[in-house]
Amino acid sequence: MNFRRMLLITIIFIICLSLVIAISGCDNDTFDDSYTIPDTVEVVQTPPPPPPINFVPWLDEVDHIFFHEVVAFPDVAFPGRTDPYGLDYITVTVNEFNLILEGLYRNGYILVNMHDIWSEYTSIDGHHRMRQDVLMLPEGRTPLIITFDNLSFHMEPANAFMHRYIIGPDGEVWAEGIDRDGNVFISQNYTVLTILERFIRDNPDFSHNGARAGIAQTGLHGLLGYRTQSNPYDDSDEFRLNRMQEIARVRPVIERLNETGWYWASNTWGHIRLDTANLNQVIYDAERWNYEVGSLVGRTNILVYAHGARLDGGDVLVENVGPAARHYINELGFRMFASVGHSPFSLLREDVPAVMMDRMAIDGLSLRRARDWYIRFFDSAEVFDAHRPYGETFWD
Repeated sequence: MNFRRMLLITIIFIICLSLVIAISGCDNDTFDDSYTIPDTVEVVQTPPPPPPINFVPWLDEVDHIFFHEVVAFPDVAFPGRTDPYGLDYITVTVNEFNLILEGLYRNGYILVNMHDIWSEYTSIDGHHRMRQDVLMLPEGRTPLIITFDNLSFHMEPANAFMHRYIIGPDGEVWAEGIDRDGNVFISQNYTVLTILERFIRDNPDFSHNGARAGIAQTGLHGLLGYRTQSNPYDDSDEFRLNRMQEIARVRPVIERLNETGWYWASNTWGHIRLDTANLNQVIYDAERWNYEVGSLVGRTNILVYAHGARLDGGDVLVENVGPAARHYINELGFRMFASVGHSPFSLLREDVPAVMMDRMAIDGLSLRRARDWYIRFFDSAEVFDAHRPYGETFWD
């Protein structure tokens, strides 16, 4: 019992001795008073979440603009500010295209997919017809359709443009060209598809539901820079082998475009005028498009009239051909038909499942002569490329 008491006293003594030593180590002469307590404590605050987007319905007309492939190198296309290749009126340059996209974004436009605007339905009496659906858009934004015509890289001079679309090392779509020294290079800065894709990546709110543009493709000069077209005058083994190789090369590009939301339209196989073609010509052209283009890109229900030459209503110029050809094209599954105009326009046909619309061309001619028509999109005077040929502009 005495042993336990002595042990307890010893433990208490050790604890007290430890406290005395600890207190003596905090003597004011040795205490480090260099640290001062701040008057205020900074509190890192999480930024507030962005306000919720208010979506509103859009049931009005929808603007539709279109381009051809951009001139990548204006000094090659317009040597000495001349126009020996006839490109001034039908193209825009790469710098103009970039500035136009910025103008569209700044003016509140948002890219939409044509299939989100119109759809086919069955009426009460069992007929197939088209209707305009309700677009729910962020408040203050204006819907816009963009299409690109005939991306075949067939225009001259060839080195004023890139040469073909390819799949780059990152698995995305790039373009291949040849520099001034004859060296092959790849870039995403000189073609409409890659520039718009990059713009959407940098400005995702420019695209509604991930929309991309439509590609209105002919077959006469191949597809996306690949010579996939047949030749009834050359059935040699060499030609057929080369064509099969070109088809194999373009497939991965088409697949990636389809995966990322781009969609396709027919611009007819031979870029023919459907207002004056006879029925046999229409059938031959459509079958060839399906065989050489549709077999690669997939089915489409969009027909973009070559030359803007309409095959509908009072615009049919050949009365005994128009109705039969129109019936044939509807039977092929085309439902959306785009011509050329200078204002937003669409018409839902009551007799057939079809919607007719106009597109506005954006090219050198419209930049020079139609500034007022396009001012709601961008200002021609601000985007006009100084490398263009000398010539009249209607806003000087």
